[in-house]
Amino acid sequence: MAQPSNAALPLSGRTILVTGASGGIGRAIAARIADRGGHPILHCGRNRAAAEDLLAQLDGRGTLVQADLSHPSGAAELWARAQELHPRIHALVNNAGVRAPAPFEADLQTWQAAWALDLRVNLLAPADLCKSAVAHFRAQGGGRILNIASRAAQRGYTEEFMPYGASKAGLINLTKSLARSFGKDGIVAIAVAPGFVRTEMAEEFVRAHGAEAAMGDIPIGEMVDPAELADLTAFLLQDDHRSLNGATVDVNGGSYLR
Repeated sequence: MAQPSNAALPLSGRTILVTGASGGIGRAIAARIADRGGHPILHCGRNRAAAEDLLAQLDGRGTLVQADLSHPSGAAELWARAQELHPRIHALVNNAGVRAPAPFEADLQTWQAAWALDLRVNLLAPADLCKSAVAHFRAQGGGRILNIASRAAQRGYTEEFMPYGASKAGLINLTKSLARSFGKDGIVAIAVAPGFVRTEMAEEFVRAHGAEAAMGDIPIGEMVDPAELADLTAFLLQDDHRSLNGATVDVNGGSYLR
């Protein structure tokens, strides 16, 4: 049987850390990396069973690392564990995210807790990982950072989930700052801003607010398929496309245009 060509395996030889790999988007991204010849480091927080199931589906083509990104030291611990297993990491995909409800009628303690959790997991942990990644990439001659943001970062979000939109907006700004600061070091930073992706998180929103609230303003009338987002991410992880440094790639079916 003929072996796959390098063109069919554009991520061959690349080790890529994917946070939140046990969730719907992360699973799809990690699987696509493996399919394209890369070695995904599968980060999981609490759902280790789901990550182990993914690793089994990938026939062992990956490495599992567990860390709690809601803890202030979680991101640094994750990077250290990943690098112990793989001294050379070629790319980082900041995909892990949470969306804690913060209704205006909630008491102040609940409101502040939601903001603290979303900012910690969606922005502060990625920032810490980017700090570690940049230091590593500069020493190794380059690398790539992909930050999975959100349409909500650019157009705002519902009243109940303001912390999510704000944290993702910060992630896009972080991406731009990384691109401007470290492009000269061979580091490419790109943000991907999907609309609703057909995952359990989106289905929860549909159950709470109805399908019209989720898809009524999407011209194509459907959510993003995780496989479509994974294909795009794998494409952006390739060594070429350097001029996309600093870009925010919208994937929202035409529901937000700029």
